[in-house]
Amino acid sequence: MQNLRLSALQFSREIHHQGESFLHQVLLTAQELQLQKETMETFQIKTLALEQSLHEINERYMKEKRRRKVLHNSLLELRGNIRVHCRIRPFLPFDAAPEESAMEDRQRSVSENVICATDDETILVKCSRPGHALINKTYQFERVYSTYDSQVTVFADISPLLTSLLDGFNVCIMAYGQTGSGKTYTMLGPQLENSFRFSVEDETELGIIPRASKEVFRLLSEKSAGSHWVEVSVVEVYNNEIFDLLAKDNSGRLNGIKRGIMTNKEGKNDIPLLTNEPVEDVVEFLELVNQGLQLRAKHSTLVHTDSSRSHLVITLTITIKVASEDDFAPSWTGDHSSQKLDKEHFFTSACSSRACSPAQLTRESVERRKQMRTKLQLVDLAGSESVGISGVTGSLLRETSFINRSLSALADVLGALSEQNSHIPYRNSKLTHLLQDAIGGDAKLLVVLCVSPSQKYITESLQTLGFGSRARQVQRGHAKKRNELALNKSK
Repeated sequence: MQNLRLSALQFSREIHHQGESFLHQVLLTAQELQLQKETMETFQIKTLALEQSLHEINERYMKEKRRRKVLHNSLLELRGNIRVHCRIRPFLPFDAAPEESAMEDRQRSVSENVICATDDETILVKCSRPGHALINKTYQFERVYSTYDSQVTVFADISPLLTSLLDGFNVCIMAYGQTGSGKTYTMLGPQLENSFRFSVEDETELGIIPRASKEVFRLLSEKSAGSHWVEVSVVEVYNNEIFDLLAKDNSGRLNGIKRGIMTNKEGKNDIPLLTNEPVEDVVEFLELVNQGLQLRAKHSTLVHTDSSRSHLVITLTITIKVASEDDFAPSWTGDHSSQKLDKEHFFTSACSSRACSPAQLTRESVERRKQMRTKLQLVDLAGSESVGISGVTGSLLRETSFINRSLSALADVLGALSEQNSHIPYRNSKLTHLLQDAIGGDAKLLVVLCVSPSQKYITESLQTLGFGSRARQVQRGHAKKRNELALNKSK
């Protein structure tokens, strides 16, 4: 019994000792967990601080980036530099080799993308030749659009120029690139059944021309009724000849008529007898543009099934009545019908046809209504072509020769301007002669480069990017408002 009592007592002591040991370990573990918790909270506080710091740095970076862009645009304004944007189109079925299926092309498109946008201002070109090391080239432009950027994104960077148009500056927007690079899609939108159909309601795929016209008329709607009027002309340069696509024959049908170009007394280029149709709204404008497009020269090549064979120039001329102290005629302040009647009288009193321009009004009328006239030129250039790739022969080969020569003349003009030569060869081509005022004059000029991402067209894409780089080097002086020009002439 005594032994049993001693054993129980010893066992009780061991249990007590083990309990104290376990309790000590639990306390140590709890302390360690507390330390780890405090350490974790410290790390979380530091992480939040770093995230906040990173967020602030990103905000400062974006702010400085926007500020740099504003300063850059201001510098372009002062120097008169040509703004250059570049758009990379997605892969298309004709980018694949003839023996490849569409599925194989889609699978290989990502890996064969030799031209890509590294950011919104830089293009990377992977130049590779058999037996040579891979060489990467980069090009800088004011804006670069990737294959994923939509028509909406492209126009968002262009629309501020339209405000300048109503502020008194001439504006010219042109698309440049090889055949099949997406110029016409960028400028006009998709082509269906060999014709363009613009829908003002569905803007998803609309190009620059319909979007710009809608924006211009929206801006004009904010001005008082009767204080402005708008005209449109559509011409093409085909085989180094200028054709008026809105001119009508004796039976009243549209029939592209060849026109000449001359320099007027003010030193500006002018096309005598050019048809300028008055338009009231964007619907009328797009209808006239669509009618002119039906006459544009187009043929099928191995690169493009509906290749444009001419340079298209659509001009929107806006005449705005500049307010003066003694210029408050009642006809300009009446209701809508009287305003429309007054404007019709304005056009018909001095002109015998709709093709007449307000510039042909009498001196008395011009003096009574002081005017500011600006022009928006929208240019869809024909694409440069490699005869070996396009496979053209016969008359199409002659067209290709004229297209390439006119684009070469355009490059020569930009080269002479960038080098500030005393002689600029504008008259080496009807295209450069027609666009002389926009390229080397006082207009705000934006060039949209269009390139293919495919290795198949790397040579043509490099030529396009080189053209854009030369264009950026041109310094033409500060653009002048049209009313500023008028004041300068009067002094």
